[in-house]
Amino acid sequence: MTAIAIDGPAGAGKSTIARKAAQKLGFLYVDTGALYRAVGLFMLQQGVDPGDAHTVIPLLKSVSVSLEYREGEQRVILCGEDVSDKIRTDDVSLAASRVSPIPEVRSFLFSLQQDIAKANNVVMDGRDIGTVVLPDAQVKIFLTASAEERARRRYFQLIHSGVKANYGDVLQDLKQRDYNDTHRAVSPLKRADDAVLMDTTKDSLGQSVARLIRIVEQKTGGKIS
Repeated sequence: MTAIAIDGPAGAGKSTIARKAAQKLGFLYVDTGALYRAVGLFMLQQGVDPGDAHTVIPLLKSVSVSLEYREGEQRVILCGEDVSDKIRTDDVSLAASRVSPIPEVRSFLFSLQQDIAKANNVVMDGRDIGTVVLPDAQVKIFLTASAEERARRRYFQLIHSGVKANYGDVLQDLKQRDYNDTHRAVSPLKRADDAVLMDTTKDSLGQSVARLIRIVEQKTGGKIS
């Protein structure tokens, strides 16, 4: 099996680029952030602070989260319910950012991610895929863009979705999330020593996908198994 690990900050386009690259390569796409979002959503549904480890840890035994693939699309199942759309709100995004530093949460989801990679050719993206989850991945990429460009993309995404947004607030929230991700005690966001740095600030989506596939071909010698 071949594993492609993609890490990077929020708003860099990891999920969109990874999903399209996986389609072109015929790989399974795994959005690990969706798993943390699901746990964050569960905690919000229980009315607890997602960042309070003492409250969150005992509740993990009640969490059932899994990934299903329907017509090639990843769906997130939380306690028997498809929450693929519910986990994409800003509130859940923040909850995921708060729950993800908790070691017990990361351990809870760790084996699920590794099991998927053992059974399939995967493109997996997240914050610690190349450094922790799949340290032996054949291809590692650290995908990023400037904070201003990432905020611009998120702002227009919200506007196009009919959500009122202020660019300054979006930028500030993104910078706060960057700080949280890079300064957490457990599995902080960082570039793996052997990861290829890929800055998409000036690239279109198509250009980014093409660049990623070229990197994969160079790293694997065009041999995918």
